[in-house]
Amino acid sequence: MKTKLVVISLISGFVGSLFGLILFFGIYSAKHKESDNSKHDLIEDFYERRDHEVSENVHPVGFNIPLGAGETDFSNSVDAGLPAVVHVKTQYNQPNYTLYDFIFGTSPRYSTPVMSSGSGVIISEDGYIVTNNHVIANAEIIEVVLNTKESYTAKLVGRDETTDIALLKVDAEGLPYMSYGDSDDLKIGEWVIAIGNPFNLTSTATAGIVSAKARNINIMSDNMAIESFIQTDAAVNPGNSGGALINTKGELVGINTAIASKNGSFVGYSFAIPVNIVRKVVADLVEFGEVQRAYLGIDMVDIDAQIAKKLEIDKIEGVYVARVWEDGAGDQAGIKVGDIIIGINSAEVNSISELLEHISQYRPGEVVNVLVKRDNMPKKIKVKLQNKYGETGLVQSTSIDTFGARFEALTTYDKSKMGIKGGVQVTDVFACKFAANGIKSGFIIVRVNNEYVNTVEDIEELIEGADGVFIEGVYPNGSTAYYAFKL
Repeated sequence: MKTKLVVISLISGFVGSLFGLILFFGIYSAKHKESDNSKHDLIEDFYERRDHEVSENVHPVGFNIPLGAGETDFSNSVDAGLPAVVHVKTQYNQPNYTLYDFIFGTSPRYSTPVMSSGSGVIISEDGYIVTNNHVIANAEIIEVVLNTKESYTAKLVGRDETTDIALLKVDAEGLPYMSYGDSDDLKIGEWVIAIGNPFNLTSTATAGIVSAKARNINIMSDNMAIESFIQTDAAVNPGNSGGALINTKGELVGINTAIASKNGSFVGYSFAIPVNIVRKVVADLVEFGEVQRAYLGIDMVDIDAQIAKKLEIDKIEGVYVARVWEDGAGDQAGIKVGDIIIGINSAEVNSISELLEHISQYRPGEVVNVLVKRDNMPKKIKVKLQNKYGETGLVQSTSIDTFGARFEALTTYDKSKMGIKGGVQVTDVFACKFAANGIKSGFIIVRVNNEYVNTVEDIEELIEGADGVFIEGVYPNGSTAYYAFKL
């Protein structure tokens, strides 16, 4: 019997080469806010929605057309969303290394321009736009074309590889934009609509139902990646990446990201990042320029029939705590190996994906209630979440303008995994020297000009007054790389 190979491919439609992107925004009445208040509004909106307590007597509004109705009309929802859909075009120069360059460590003299296109979703009247990180990866120039055919050069505000979200900004006012919905309220079987630019067919809308929630499809290479996708059967194709998934009220409930396909085109299922994750990422990028990721400090295992039998668990629910990191958030709060986590605050948890989705909506230093079963008895534990360094403070990376990149120190886990004693990781690459020489986000700098480095300050000292630089390091996949260029 032949094994069917299902390839989960990123929804990237290229124009002339690699990725494509799709945008979707659900807009609500185009209120014109003061520009100075836009950042505040995006940040405050996240907290208001996340912390809002819903009465048990109030039920989410579901599909509002009676079953069996002769016609299902989504035209009002689509009409509201289309003006907020933009076409995103990117360009970067791919260095053409020659044998001479590899032998003598010189910078490439020639490069090939690489162009791609996709979509994005306008989320504020003054030009904040959400898309997928993989859509704008390596981009040196980002152009945004509105539904009105007006064109703007976009600035990258920030990106998050762990969720595949990027935030752009164009210098404009009075733009139509989309309101956030609540992805937690989505029900399996509920109608949803995808809007984007598949195959460069601008402003395309397709409809389907929510097929599943909290789906983990293992497409992200980052070991800290958060995958808790909304699965739908709305047709999504290359070019839809970064586009919007909306509900019948025209609200943004997800960002389309991937498809299950053998050939890269839609064959039945597509996957979107829940907007409740997107909202938190956007708030962090606006306020800090990077995402403030919180951790429980535990390793977990999904519970299935086999695991339940092996561990003598009487009921298949929650996630099993397999390891508690020493002095981590869970350890300090009293979580123990063998506990079964069945809830975070008021939300039920039945998979690792669900747990990560809920924790991803909080920052280091914030407190969550973790409901566990211990010896078949429920127990509520208050946990003060930590950052990846095992501290409760917010993390701030450092940029070096000469390189056109942002950096941060390695965690103990990263060092152990890579088998290195030190180094500094590139968390973001914009334009300038790093982009021009092909250095990508995630690269770990081990040595600069033959000297080992452990902090950003080490790098700055070594390049101060230098005419050129020779950088040695390693990528997260284990491949080593060397770069040399003039400053």
